[in-house]
Amino acid sequence: MPPPLVAVLGGGQLGRMLGLAGLPLGLRFRFLDPTREAPARAVGPLVVGALDDEHALGETVRDATVVTFEWEGVPAHSARFVEQHHPIRPGPRALEVAQDRLLEKALFLALGIDVAAFAGADDRAELDDAVASIGLPVVLKTRHGGYDGKGQHVLRTSRDIDDGWRTFGGAPLILERLVPFARELSVLAVRGLDGATACYPLVENTHVGGILRVSRAPAPGLTRALQAEGEAIVHQLLDELEYVGVLAVELFEHDGRLLANELAPRVHNSGHWTIEGAECSQFENHLRAILGMPLGSTEARGPAAMVNCLGVVPAPGPLLSIPGVHLHDYAKVPRPGRKVGHITVTAPDSAALDVRLDRLRDAAPELFTGVARGS
Repeated sequence: MPPPLVAVLGGGQLGRMLGLAGLPLGLRFRFLDPTREAPARAVGPLVVGALDDEHALGETVRDATVVTFEWEGVPAHSARFVEQHHPIRPGPRALEVAQDRLLEKALFLALGIDVAAFAGADDRAELDDAVASIGLPVVLKTRHGGYDGKGQHVLRTSRDIDDGWRTFGGAPLILERLVPFARELSVLAVRGLDGATACYPLVENTHVGGILRVSRAPAPGLTRALQAEGEAIVHQLLDELEYVGVLAVELFEHDGRLLANELAPRVHNSGHWTIEGAECSQFENHLRAILGMPLGSTEARGPAAMVNCLGVVPAPGPLLSIPGVHLHDYAKVPRPGRKVGHITVTAPDSAALDVRLDRLRDAAPELFTGVARGS
């Protein structure tokens, strides 16, 4: 009997890392991606085609044991098409929620999860009413699409409303109160086919220009109460969505409490530290979950950090002399602002992690542009 075949919709770096985690388990992979240069081609056959092309979808999932996806932009109707003949985990509903910011916020609210005040704004009259109801400052966002800070416009004064409408008017929009949060966090958890769940320590994230630059795990100063609050949020969503696999929820810490910002129904950038920093990585745990295997431990081995490489991957020589540094090159064509790799830094304690991050900053300062020392 041949080993299990995992079909993955999307062939980016997340698909590549899923494959790298699954090869030691004896798994096979096939990927679907619109580009021939997709990073996942290094770990399994690549079907080149649009993510909503039924012929390409059929070729990708042929004889698959299970189907999954590595990007929340995979069209939900494609997942529905696949679901007719193959198990797809997580299911299409998670995609549908994640692809509409208004549905996402409404789900949080329905489950009693705290969120910033929000309102839909599909035309100018609704936008004006929403601003009057919520007050300024607010963030105007497109309901669909947008990532890494794209599809957003901050409205601080009444003069900004016209600019925001000119930028996004005509698209379905959502308006959200701009929260003066203390920091950004994320919580990642995994749910198996049998409903068993496991949660990683909350992570502190530093963004510059809307793009994640540095994650630290466990989040500095993490308390049992804050960890429990984050776990309660993600567990509610896992159960409500009947979710199987890894789910990430991005959070704001505000006045000592957590506000849910958005969810990502996939393995997540802020969880890359788990490859070297946790007993079982998010990638292996996602595969375990969707294949019905026992979940692995989500315990951190010690403090860890992840630093994104944007635009270019630094030369490895100066980096690899730093203890605890692990370089991951995604084999992507360099382009300004593009995530082309990441660096994980592990250490026996927080003080040692700070020292190693400072050495990494000195060796590759371009990785930390806009990031305050100590973040």
